[in-house]
Parts: sequence; C-alpha cells; structure tokens
Amino acid sequence: MGMKETEIREQICEICRNMWTLGWVAANDGNVSARVSENVYLATPTGVSKRLVTPDMLVLIDGAGKVLEAKEGCRPSSEIKMHLRCYREREDVGGVVHAHPPTATGFAVANRALDDYSMIETVLTLGSVPVTPYGTPSTEEVPDSIAPYLQEHDAVLLGNHGALTVGDSALTAYYRMETLELFAKISLNAHLLGGARELSRENIDRLISMRKGYGITGRHPGYKKYPEGDR
Repeated sequence: MGMKETEIREQICEICRNMWTLGWVAANDGNVSARVSENVYLATPTGVSKRLVTPDMLVLIDGAGKVLEAKEGCRPSSEIKMHLRCYREREDVGGVVHAHPPTATGFAVANRALDDYSMIETVLTLGSVPVTPYGTPSTEEVPDSIAPYLQEHDAVLLGNHGALTVGDSALTAYYRMETLELFAKISLNAHLLGGARELSRENIDRLISMRKGYGITGRHPGYKKYPEGDR
C-alpha cells in the first residue's frame, strides 16, 4: 500500500529541514516534490526557506504544473518544470530533490563529472554522475538539458547550478543526494591526496550485478549489461 498524502507531506517537510540543516540550501534555494497519484504531485512552495516549510504549505499540482490545491499565498517554484520532466521521462520516479550541496555543486560549477568508480557504495548505488549542459533556471532549457541523462542516471550535476536526484519516493531521492554529496567530498579529498584509485572492471561489474539482491531501485549507467538486476 502506498503512502497517504498526509504522510508524504510530512516526509517532504522532514527532507526540507534536513537539507537546510546540512547546508545544502540557502535562503529560498532548492525544491522537493513527490508523486501522490496518477498525474498528481506535491511540491514545495517558492519563496520559503526549507527550514520553515510546513505540510500545509505544500502545493498540489498536476503534470502540467497547474495548481490543484494550495494555501493562500503559496505557489510552486518556477523550477517545477524540471521535476515534472523527470516524472514524464520515468514512470518509476516517485520523488525528486533539487539542492545545492556545496561540494557536489563545486564539481558542477567546475564542469567536473563525478565519473570515477572508486567508492564501493557509489559504484553500487549511483554509478557515474554526469554534468548536464547549462540551462537558464525556470525555463525549459533545464528540463531539456537533463532529459537525455534520466534514462541511465538517478543523479546528475546541473551545469553551474546544483544537483538533482530522483527515486521511487522523495526519501529515496533525498538519500541519493546524501550519497552524491558524500562522494563529492571524498572525491575532493582523494584528489588532494594524489587522485582516487579506481576499482578493477571485474569488481565494478560484480557490484553492479548485486543491485537487485540489495533491493536497489532506479537506473544505473551500467544497467545495459545487467538489465535483469537493474529494472
């Protein structure tokens, strides 16, 4: 049985508070959304610090971004277009998180992909994380820039902007953002120590093939070789 709307609202607010506490968002940055039912989504309101978002502030919208229900004065972020493209491209996506975690965003503004296969947990859960082309926020440029990557990636760095993760729920998407930021921190430290040492191809393939056994949902850039273990 899926989560009730009230539970999803509470979960989104907890994610927002965690993002603010971790320093991934400043001022009114970032946004979180979740699928409630067919073509119905909950989204964080624009112009509100993630520390202050409450369940009643979340906006109910349809797949075209039309507001179905909202507290007076609350409306979705103009960046909701990016979230809605994720849902349109991937039926398995139930939640989307966009934030500016400092280290991962550092890679995004330096146009450096997190594409080495050196950390076991990241190889298993995310694989490589690409940098998508720059797009002007609030326009269709951003959704168009991420769409080609969504078929193989659950996490992407947004060129000169931040990061985006998707999952079968908002919580899964949030966990992937945690993994992404930790990997970025470790990668930066490894770089300072002379560079990461990648795993052997044999060990990389073995880890990817173990995804199904661990119950890991979503996509992985190595899924073509192991479709039965990744879908």
